[in-house]
Amino acid sequence: MPLVVVGKIKGTNVIEALDAVANRAGLSLGMTLATARALHPTLLVAESDTEADRAMLEHIADWCERYTPCIGLLQNNGLVLDITGASHLVGGEVALLADIKTRLAAQGFTTCAAIAGTTEAARAIACFGDSGIIEPGMEPQRVAQLPLAALSISESLVLSLSRLGMKRIEDVARQPRAPLAARFGRDLLIQLDRVQGHIIGPISPRRPVPTYIAERNFAEPIGHDDDIHRSILTLAADLARLLEKHGEGGRCYELTFFRTDGAVRRLTVETARPLRDPKGVMRLFQEKLDTLSDPLDPGFGFDVIRLSATKTERQDIAEPGFDGRDGIEEELSALIDRLCARFGANRVMRLMPRNTHIPERAMQRIPAQHGNAALTIDWDEVLAPEEPPTRPIRLIEPPEPIDVIAEIPDSAPIRFRWRRVFHAVVKAEGPERIAPEWWRGEQDMMTRDYFRLEDEEGRRFWVYREGLFGRETTMPKWFMHGLFG
Repeated sequence: MPLVVVGKIKGTNVIEALDAVANRAGLSLGMTLATARALHPTLLVAESDTEADRAMLEHIADWCERYTPCIGLLQNNGLVLDITGASHLVGGEVALLADIKTRLAAQGFTTCAAIAGTTEAARAIACFGDSGIIEPGMEPQRVAQLPLAALSISESLVLSLSRLGMKRIEDVARQPRAPLAARFGRDLLIQLDRVQGHIIGPISPRRPVPTYIAERNFAEPIGHDDDIHRSILTLAADLARLLEKHGEGGRCYELTFFRTDGAVRRLTVETARPLRDPKGVMRLFQEKLDTLSDPLDPGFGFDVIRLSATKTERQDIAEPGFDGRDGIEEELSALIDRLCARFGANRVMRLMPRNTHIPERAMQRIPAQHGNAALTIDWDEVLAPEEPPTRPIRLIEPPEPIDVIAEIPDSAPIRFRWRRVFHAVVKAEGPERIAPEWWRGEQDMMTRDYFRLEDEEGRRFWVYREGLFGRETTMPKWFMHGLFG
């Protein structure tokens, strides 16, 4: 029985897609469902699902990356592949087109595909003409007999042109360009030139195109762990030679596995410093593979494995110094990379000092792999190495209120209660006065006086009094802001 897909347009169910049986039965796109049922009462109807269609199209786009990494979406009904410099890897354009259609047919898809010099020409031939390959310079002849809908213009513009007797692309192409531009706008002429192959339109890739790529196509699919690991190490060595040739190192690597049944799996690792050592890249991916919650399932095997360097930086050959710090920095970078590969990049953080006096803003936590600042900060300038820390390493956020007994409002506490426990102060240091940063427009913040306290059991606390007595407030409040180790 004929099958149609319907969607609502202005409250009316209209056919948006139909199969070959429905087409032979006299149904067509844009026909209302009531008219279609009158022609064929036993019609099978399915509601359109735009989100599901796009998800399936993106799944096919992921699979098509085996041919080229530059792939764009044509709304929800097609894909565009930039195969410049990639067709010879499959045996030429004829072999590539046949391979795509054969593999997709094996997955249950019926495709219409064409290869041309421009995206618009290929789309027009694939959707409104005969699938195939358009030779360079033959686009005007191949698209001449196609309907105006092949220009990808609005329906109202197609209707306006048809009322003037222009039904096909050649009818528009024969007209003088100046009157067409004056009446219908320059966009019509630009689209006409693109369909005829005179102007190359841009392609918007759905995913960033990697800077460097190394891949392996297997005549027989592989699925054993040893074969997969050996292939990854070989790809890393090939990619390292490319990076070394251009004097760069990878900051982000992506490993893509293409299964024979169309499934695609991606793994991504980042590095704290530029890296191109094959064994180092292999160790990071090994950590990633060992910690996957969803193990890598080869199914019937992988027929293509690709390793890409999606982010790169300049990496010059470094000469080792006599202080021995080069080895420490490399070991620290390798440790950060392994921890991030195992636990995730957003779970391994580092501290970045900030130019502010407010304690809770003095340090910013950022991912350890973002930038090289974690390896270049001279902490001796931030913290005096021979002096004890004047502030706790970790703060209580937000500060917790405490009850304080002091001799006079401006002196250090003698006794305080925090979390229902009383503490008698035996030693006190301070105050360290921190005023509000008026240039930030902070009108509600008051002056803070910080004290370092030690109780009879040797525990050290960092507390502050908020507000100057008699000037900013009549009842200053006390808060616990941190503990010393």
